[in-house]
This record gives sequence, structure tokens and C-alpha cells, in this order.
Amino acid sequence: MNIVNKLTLRHLKQNKRRTLVTIIGVIISVAMVTAVATLGFSFMELMRKQSISTNGEWHVQYRNVTKSQLKAIEADDATKTLVISNDRGYAPLEGGQNENKPYWYIKEYNAAGFKQFPIELLEGRLPKTNYEVVISEEIAKNAKVTYKIGETLTLDVGERVTRDDKNSGQPLSQNERLRTEDDTLNEEIIHKKPMDYTIVGVIKRPTWEPTWSPGYTALSYVDESLIGAAEKATATVVLNKVDSSIYKHAEELAKENNIESISYNNSLLRYYGVTNSDGLRNTLLSLSVIVMTVIIIGSVSLIYNAFAISVSERARHLGMLSSVGATKRQKQNSVFFEGMIIGLISIPIGIICGIAGIGITFMFINSMIQDVLGITEKLTLVVTPLSLLTACVVSIMTIFISTYLPARKASKISAIDAIRQTTDVKLSGKAVKTSKFVRKFFGIEAEIGLKNLKRNKRRYQATVFSLVISIVLFLSVSSFTTNMRKSVELSQDGLNYDIQVYMGTEDAQKVDRLTKSISALPNITEYNVVRELSLSSWIDEKDMAKELQESVEKDSSILKNGKYPYYIQIHALNEQSLRTYAESVGVSYEQLTNLDRMSAIVNDTVTFEDENAKKIIETQALHSEIGQKLDLIYTDWDTEKETKLPPVEIVALTDKRPMGIRSALVGGLNIIVSEQVFDQLTNDAMSKDIQSRLNLNSSDPLATQQAIEEMKERNVYVQNVFQNRQNSEQMIMLMSIFTYGFIALITLISIANIFNTISTSISLRKREFAMLKSVGMTPNGFNKMINYESIFYGIKSLLYGLPISIVVMYLIYRSMMSSFSYGFALPWMSILYVIVAVFIIVSLAMLYSSSKVKKENIIDALKQENI
Repeated sequence: MNIVNKLTLRHLKQNKRRTLVTIIGVIISVAMVTAVATLGFSFMELMRKQSISTNGEWHVQYRNVTKSQLKAIEADDATKTLVISNDRGYAPLEGGQNENKPYWYIKEYNAAGFKQFPIELLEGRLPKTNYEVVISEEIAKNAKVTYKIGETLTLDVGERVTRDDKNSGQPLSQNERLRTEDDTLNEEIIHKKPMDYTIVGVIKRPTWEPTWSPGYTALSYVDESLIGAAEKATATVVLNKVDSSIYKHAEELAKENNIESISYNNSLLRYYGVTNSDGLRNTLLSLSVIVMTVIIIGSVSLIYNAFAISVSERARHLGMLSSVGATKRQKQNSVFFEGMIIGLISIPIGIICGIAGIGITFMFINSMIQDVLGITEKLTLVVTPLSLLTACVVSIMTIFISTYLPARKASKISAIDAIRQTTDVKLSGKAVKTSKFVRKFFGIEAEIGLKNLKRNKRRYQATVFSLVISIVLFLSVSSFTTNMRKSVELSQDGLNYDIQVYMGTEDAQKVDRLTKSISALPNITEYNVVRELSLSSWIDEKDMAKELQESVEKDSSILKNGKYPYYIQIHALNEQSLRTYAESVGVSYEQLTNLDRMSAIVNDTVTFEDENAKKIIETQALHSEIGQKLDLIYTDWDTEKETKLPPVEIVALTDKRPMGIRSALVGGLNIIVSEQVFDQLTNDAMSKDIQSRLNLNSSDPLATQQAIEEMKERNVYVQNVFQNRQNSEQMIMLMSIFTYGFIALITLISIANIFNTISTSISLRKREFAMLKSVGMTPNGFNKMINYESIFYGIKSLLYGLPISIVVMYLIYRSMMSSFSYGFALPWMSILYVIVAVFIIVSLAMLYSSSKVKKENIIDALKQENI
């Protein structure tokens, strides 16, 4: 070790307080980077486990494959596990009490399938031969016949088809509800084949069985060796390695073996960071770059300030080294050596602190995310070599960047300037000149405070820079959270209910009876009744959606007399629901029930997925004004006769939709009216096209669903979207917990950074303050000067921080536009919080630091040459 490095070590030991502050700053920065990396990997692991527990573990699925194709898939190097499954078909359920579920649904898996898919065995065992079966517990609850383990079933298994299409139509799947017409079954089972099964166990109702499906699931075994050459099955593959190449590889494998149908488990693959959507990939990549850039800038600013202050304090020491022959390179290496020593101490401690901090956080929030969010899996600490390497590389880069500029500055310090300490404070009349209005409106204290800031320009700029970074970090992360929430809301548009009950009947009395019965069930927290009718309307070209106007420019033949045919979905809400909804959009209930005006609320914002652009778009569906009237046309598709209905008057244009009403597409509108207006618009001839739906929110959706099914009403179909909605809300909530936790961490680091910079700056100005007091500045005047300095700091930081933040927020918004399309909006509440917080933080830091200076003796302070 050379003499300069030895002197640097000695200097670090002698200035323990400054060294400790620098080390703590670097530890905090490294801990933040480590925490973010660990958090990202842990969060992705949690969502992977949750997706597997819900939908099973698989990556690629090939449908309708033959035995030879199965062999090719199994022999593929990328295949780790091959799941073979087969939809054997449907059979009549004897003793079934639920008229909407009159069938057995037989699905077959090989041994791997029972492991890879979430199948919960309640009693007995799983099938081992194709003559054994496990039945769903729901069958025992909804059938008069008691089925026991060990009992043998003889079932006529075949394909479901509608009666009109039994000769040429495609078989109906488990995702398609029971086909009825006028309360009469309009489907049958064909190609029946008698099958004997022995019941060997009972399973919980599978998560993949839709609530509206017509068959109760029973699982049997498929033996690959018994599959005939002409038979077809579904091959579901778990891959050895999951990366972006899986899509190309799967397509090549399918092409080589003439496999026509491929699908991917995108809900799981996205948590590996793998997607076949270029837009989504670009979105994730650009967001990652922006967030990591923000983190690195924040870390650099924190560490840079520590080293800049260190060099400022060591100016005399470096000058003395220069006076005894130290070269520029030696002085520069002295700062780099200091950075290396601090890095060697701080990086390991910072990594440990970051991992420990995240681990402790997981311990506290695990119970919450399981109890409150209903997530079955636990957050586990995932520390990978990649996350540690990322933390180390980012930290080393950060320390190097942070020490580079101070090192260059140190190399240029001459012996005389350093000993006289003239480098930090350079005076000229122009440099400290202030406006006359400052003294006139704010007094001499404000002028002195402003001159102080200008005279100590480097320290002033360092503090402003810290504040600017804090503002940008906070608003960037806030914008990131807002945009992610918006994207999830758009992708799950309209899922604002737990259960939807479709009542396929024209009998108004039956609808009313069912509504009263279902809404009176326990656990119901909210409900509304919606009656719907499909209509159409001719909309002027100038009022059309922007996307339609672009289409019209290419082909004007789609217009008729300058108007475009919009499809209209008119919805009538029950009284209580309409009152609540009307109040939320600023309309009185009485307006909507006035039959003289025929008032309506129009949803003028629609969300749709553009297949060409491969993105989800939110746009304005109608450019209209309140008071404008819409002409409505009813078409009887049996006779193709059109009937013009009374026009409705628009009393509100809103993007808010009532519970259970999904967004229209471009070229369509949702219109909400009262039951009175709806009855005035319709007549008995239209009743066959009027649909009634009951939308419910429940504290226990599964119990509510079961209670409705136990009513055993014909033509009543239950759609339980609770799980999809829960997944969406879980994602939003988890994202909010982590991102706002990240905001809190950044805020604390920024506050520590600002306190450190301001307190060090004021500590170095003890002589200056003592001199002001010695010439007559009173304690009150001193306080005013400090307050004005705080205001100047705040104003200056906001003038730089807010525009930079808006640019970063817009970049985050633009990165989302690869997968989504919606209007850019500034988070005004977050901006307001930032403005208030900046002045509070600066004021507290200034008051804390100046309170220590006040206690100093004037004579002792004047004698001091450096701190």
C-alpha cells in the first residue's frame, strides 16, 4: 500500500463521523438495489406458485394429436413432462336435481396429469386404469342417487350437440352452457358408447370447471399404450427450460409433425418474463429500463453527495498532499481508493440488510395477503445468483460514477487554493446579485439568505439536486403504480361483480320472483337487476369515434346519408341501483324517470382489444353533448322488420358503468335508463329479445353460487367471475403494497439524503453564521433567514423537479402504449403531496440543523477554520 493510500485510510479513521455517514449512505443505497432485485424475483415466484395452484403447471398445449404425434412431443429435447388428457364426453346423470346440470362430464388424464393440474382429492385415491373414476363432491350434493366409493357405474358416454346441428355441427364443450328453447332442452348426446367405471375417490370441484357448465366433472385415467392409432388426445407439456424461444420451438415442432392447434399457458409464462406479444415484451422491457434508471440515479445522487461533501471537507488535506509532491493521479486515486474501501465495507452489509429487510417485510405481510387477498401461497424469500450479481454490479457502478466527478475535482485542487479553501466559495458582484424586490417584499433576511445560497453555490446545488431526485423518484414510482393499475383495470374491464345470474325467460313474474329469492340469500352484499335490449342508431360522422372516422376516410361507402350505424345496448336498472348510479354521475333520479324527456345516461368511453395493433385501447366512443337526442331503432331479426322508437335525451356522458355492464366495442354504445323509460320504449313484441340479468357481490361467492344452484331453476345460469376478479384485485393489491412500500423506502432515503446534505452544509457555515450574529443579526432575524432559505430550496427544486418528473411520467406512459392505449393524465394529488412534502422536509431539515448552530459560541465558531 502506497503512502497516499495509507494517509487516506488514516484520514477516514480520524473523521469517523463523516466516514460513518458515507458508509451508511452507501449501505442504504446498496440495500435499496438489493431489496428491489430480491423483491422482483420473490414477487414473480409468488405469482408463479399462485398461478400453478389455480391453473396447474404447464407451458405448452397441443390439441387433437395422434399417437405418433404424442411420441414426437414426448421425444422432444425440450419436453420435461408430458401430460396426456382426453375429453371423453358426456353421459346423462341419473337422479340429477339441477336441471341446468343434467350430465356427467368425463375427462381423462395420465399419471402426470394428476400431478401437474390442481386436483384436490377429498377421499379415496386417484384412478390408475381407464375403468376407474373419481367424482366431484358436487355430484353427491345435487343428485338423488347416492354414489359411494367402490360402486360401479355404467354410463353411455358421447358428444353434446344441439338438435338442429346433430348431423353437421361441432360438439359442444364444457365451456358452453346448456342449450334450451322455451324452457325445453334443445340438445342431445350422440355417438354414445357404454362405459363401465368403478368409483375410487371423491375430489373437490375442479377450478377449471365453469360455473355455467352443464356437466359435473368426473376424472378417469388415460393409458398412452391403449390409445389407438386413429384416436386423438391433448398433449400438455412442461418444459425443461422456460424462455422466449418456447414459442418458436413449439411452432417448429407443430409444423414438423403436422399439429394444427397450439396454445400457451400465458397466465403462468408472463411470471417467467416470457410473452409472445411484442407489445407486451416492449412494455415490460421499457418499464424495467425506466425503473432501474430511476433507482440508479437515486442511488448515485445519494452516494455522490456523500463523496462530494467528503472531498469538500478534505480539500485542505489534499492540498497538503499536493504541496509535498502528490501528483494529480495520486490525488484522484486517493478518492477512488476511498470509494473502494467504503464499497468493500458497505456492499456486503448493504446486501445483507436488503435481504434481511425484505425477509422481515415478508414475515409481516404474508398473513395479510393470505387472509385479506385470499392468496393461498406464501411469499418466500428468493435470493438468486442473478439478483445478488445485479445488486453487486449496480452498486459498484453506482460507487464508481459517484466517485468519478469528486475524484476529478480532487485531482485539480492546487496546494494554495486548497489550503486557503477558495474553491467552494468564489465571490463576484454578479454571482451574488439579487433582485431589489426580494429585499422590498421579504426583507433583508431573505436577501442575505439568497446571497448565502448563491455564495455557497455548490452546496446549494447539491441540496437542490437531492430534492429534485427525491421529487422525480416519488412521482415516477407513483406514476408507474398508477399506470400498472390502469393496465390491469383495462385488461379486466367490467369485472366489478362476483356473480352474474342470467335468467333466460320472458316471464316477468318469474324474473321478479327469482330476483327476490336470490337477493335475499345470506352473504349478498350488493346486487342490481338489469334488463337489456339490443337496438341500433344512426350517428353523424362528426360524432363518431376517432377509430371509425379513420375507417370512413378509407371507405366512405359504409356511411348512409353521412351517418354510421351504431349498435346500442340499452340497460334498465332497478330503482335503488339507478339512484346510486345516477348520484355517482351527477344526475338526479327524477330526471331519469321523467317520461316527457325520455332521459338516458350514455357511456361515452369504451375499452377494446385491437387485434391488428395487439393492444388494449380505451377511447371515446361518441363525441356528443348533453341535451342531444339519440334516435333508436329496434330490429326483429325473425321478420327483419325495423321499428323506430321514441328518441332518448342524453342527460350525462360518463366513463362510469354500473355493476355488471361490460364495455361496448368501437361502433357501439351502452345507454342506461330507468325501468319506466325502458317500459315506454318497449312492447310485448320485443319481450323475446329482452334479457334479464342479476349481478351480485357476495362475501362468500362460492356459497352463494351453491345456494342459487340448489334452487334448481330451469334456464337460470350462474356465472361466477369471483376468481378472475379476485386474481385481478390480488394483482393490483400486491402491486400497490410493493410499489407504495418502494415509495416509502425511497422517501425515507431521500429524507435522509436531504437531512445529511443540509445539516452538513449548515455545519460547514458555522463561521458564516457566527459572523452574521457578531454584526447584530437577532435570533428572530436568523430564523427568518433560515425560513427564506428553505423556501428558496423548495421553489428551486420544484422548478426543476416537476418538469423532469412529468417527462419521466410521460416516458412511463409511452412505454405502456406498446400494449395499451389510453389518455395521458397527470397524478395531480401526488404532485400536490410532493409540493407540500418538499417544503415540510426542507423546513424540518433546516430547523434541525440550525438548532445545533444556535448553541455555538460566537467566538469559538469564528476561530474554527473547518469542521
